[in-house]
Amino acid sequence: MASSFWLSSRIDRSPSFPIPPAVTLISFSRQSRPVISHQPPLHLRTRETRFKKIQKFSSSEATLFSRCYSSHRPNTSAGGSVEKEVSNDQSDKIVEKEEEVLSSWTDFSKKVRPYAYLARLHKLSPTWLFAWPCFWSITLASPSSKLLDIKMLVLFGLGSLFLRSLACVVNDILDRDIDAKVERTKSRPLASGLLTPYDGLRFLGFLVLLYLGFLLQLNNYSRVLGLLLLPLICSYPLMKRLTFWPQAYLGVAFNWGALLGWGAIEGTLNYAVSLPLYLSGVFWTLVYDTIYAHQDKEDDLRVGVKSTAILFGDQTKIWITGFGIASIISLSLSGYNASIGWPFYASLIAASAQLAWQIWTADLSNPADCSKKFLSNIWYGAIVFGGILFGRLVT
Repeated sequence: MASSFWLSSRIDRSPSFPIPPAVTLISFSRQSRPVISHQPPLHLRTRETRFKKIQKFSSSEATLFSRCYSSHRPNTSAGGSVEKEVSNDQSDKIVEKEEEVLSSWTDFSKKVRPYAYLARLHKLSPTWLFAWPCFWSITLASPSSKLLDIKMLVLFGLGSLFLRSLACVVNDILDRDIDAKVERTKSRPLASGLLTPYDGLRFLGFLVLLYLGFLLQLNNYSRVLGLLLLPLICSYPLMKRLTFWPQAYLGVAFNWGALLGWGAIEGTLNYAVSLPLYLSGVFWTLVYDTIYAHQDKEDDLRVGVKSTAILFGDQTKIWITGFGIASIISLSLSGYNASIGWPFYASLIAASAQLAWQIWTADLSNPADCSKKFLSNIWYGAIVFGGILFGRLVT
């Protein structure tokens, strides 16, 4: 205390150090420190309450709600002082409006989310397996002056998304009773009862319209080819009840883009190039979808569903090695007939190594590893696409 009184007396005798009117004593003792209230102003208190309510919802909904609030936030100066205070009535109206927006957004997301799950929009990676054969054929068929046709690639990327979602919805409608008995699929919207079959049919109609809109952007030859694909997609789920080769039927449907992409560029098919390319995709699908089917082989045996995983059993790796070799040979034939440059054949060596790695390191008794190896085929498709692109550039 003595030091503080001494400092005060020194300040009083210095005319060049004016003392503000509100300050008469400077003291460093704990008892004389000013008590600063930590209670926030009213508009910040309502904001704090708002964030407590937001914690009940997802982060995306909270972000949307925060953006709604930002337009009502009071402006502050550089020193942090509030230039314009918000009255109590205004704050209450803001909170009520925010609650109304949040409630409507929550209701909307609850209605849309099951349909997004039904279309597998939460798992977009397998869409690449549908898109790569399209990209291969588009790049092979494109003229040298427009080798990387971005517009056509984006268009077929969207078409692959629509068609893959359509295939998932058809599969879930027809297999809803089977899915309810399988551990991996029992939580799907139709199998769990979250959506009714009528809901699934309505959504299927919407996806068909999107796919038809995609076909309208193509030439007449490609439109006919695209329409021929729909019966294959819709009948695929029935194959697992009729034959042990549903994976082969899936390959026929999933790689239709190898024909469709060529037709979209050329207006016709060059069978010497497009047919081997298509067959390579069918063999490739037999590799990755057989690995994928090993995830559910125990449940499939219990409910009576057939697959190549059950058919091949312990000989699976030998069979899919043969399919992998057939896929590489077919790709080589397609590239040879297209007179493509050496980078394509170099990429086939890398693609062969990727196939060999996933086949011989796959733990077919481990569902998680089967899923990992299945998704690794995205890189196989990317390697082949890069080889086709650089092979065309060299040519």
